Amino acid sequence: MIRYSLKCAEGHGFESWFQSAEAFESLSHKGLISCAICGGGDVTKAMMAPGVSNAEEGQERALSKPAHPAEEMLRAMRAHVEKNSTYVGGNFAREARAMHLGDVPEKPIHGQAGPEEARALIEDGVPILPLPGPPPGEKAN
Repeated sequence: MIRYSLKCAEGHGFESWFQSAEAFESLSHKGLISCAICGGGDVTKAMMAPGVSNAEEGQERALSKPAHPAEEMLRAMRAHVEKNSTYVGGNFAREARAMHLGDVPEKPIHGQAGPEEARALIEDGVPILPLPGPPPGEKAN
């Protein structure tokens, strides 16, 4: 595992773990990395200094603790969406399109869609937003 400091075109800085340098490059090339703060897709590696902790001064941070307050807000947002909507899994694109066309009653849903499915929904005017964090049952990198 490797941790990278990343930044988006809007200047937001955040960190993420990747299985390897090659995994980062592959995900980046496919457009599958987005800003943890604004969701923007123009993300690059930021300059990194070696990680040096100073336990005497209490500067160590547990990996489970958010590095930025926005991380906790994004977790809370995801929890709210999951609590107040129906998980439709891989049927998200089909369900969202059917509601948009009026074929089925509208209701709050969340699920998974591939990049091409999501792009097609957006191009067709279906109001969707990416949900930060991993899908249910998956662990974050």
